[in-house]
Amino acid sequence: MLGYAGRNNTLRERDPPVRCNRGMQKKTWENEGISYAGELAERNFKSLIRIIRWNIRNGIGFYRCTSQSFVPWNSQYNIEELPNIDPIREIAVTCGSIIMDNNVRLSFHPDYFVKPASESEDTRDKARRSLENHGSWLDLMNLPKDHRFPINIHIGGHYGDKEKTAERFEEFFQTLSDSVTERLVIENDDSSNLWSVQELHDMIHSRTNCPITFDYHHHTFSGTRNSYREAFELASETWDCRPVTHYSQPAILYEEDEADRPQTHASYVSQVPEWLMKNSDVMLECNGKEQAVQQLMDSNPDHTTLDRS
Repeated sequence: MLGYAGRNNTLRERDPPVRCNRGMQKKTWENEGISYAGELAERNFKSLIRIIRWNIRNGIGFYRCTSQSFVPWNSQYNIEELPNIDPIREIAVTCGSIIMDNNVRLSFHPDYFVKPASESEDTRDKARRSLENHGSWLDLMNLPKDHRFPINIHIGGHYGDKEKTAERFEEFFQTLSDSVTERLVIENDDSSNLWSVQELHDMIHSRTNCPITFDYHHHTFSGTRNSYREAFELASETWDCRPVTHYSQPAILYEEDEADRPQTHASYVSQVPEWLMKNSDVMLECNGKEQAVQQLMDSNPDHTTLDRS
């Protein structure tokens, strides 16, 4: 399957726009509080259903929901405390049923501030809270606790000692609920100073059994020991279901204006390696979003996106 992350450009341009990242500034949170957060969360869940249904109609079976503001200010309360949790739960269950009935794959990718191996206990506590919130959202949709519905993270740094960082991550992992541990996956970075697929395999997966999401573009900058194919195969062996791959091409390849660094993603991709499509579900990380998937489908009819088997 092919997929995309976050915004659906087509639906976002409608009036009113369809989006699932309605949030609020700190001042609004302080003034309006949990009741307004609940209103926004309910609207976000409703929009998620519309996005999923649009994807299904257009043959797209893989979607990464935004983590930012999906349930606004959820770090300040338990989702069950929302005054409108009953209608939210009903909407969420409907969303989960649509996902399961149509073999859709849904994922989340918490923000980079989620640093589970940080040397700071406070930072680790915040990371734990964020991850547990993500697990609760998937639980609310009655989605299985397995890696078909991954919560994808980066390790978040090496702090001068990768061995000790790996030990902290293992200790952190052991404090998480099943809602998180059964879904958590880890991704290679886009810097030689951070975590390659090989390092994740040898130092993190070996301790936790966390599957590794292979990011093809990131491997350009961190994968000095393996070819793209070797790194993918190493990562794919860590999955207990069909692997997830992230794919993008550099913006400089297309001379895009925002191509300020080689790591910057292009808005579209011209192709995805056949071996990658055959052996994994591929998330296109492009600003073109669903339009990038559709363009790729139009130019490569053999790239099936929705698995109805």
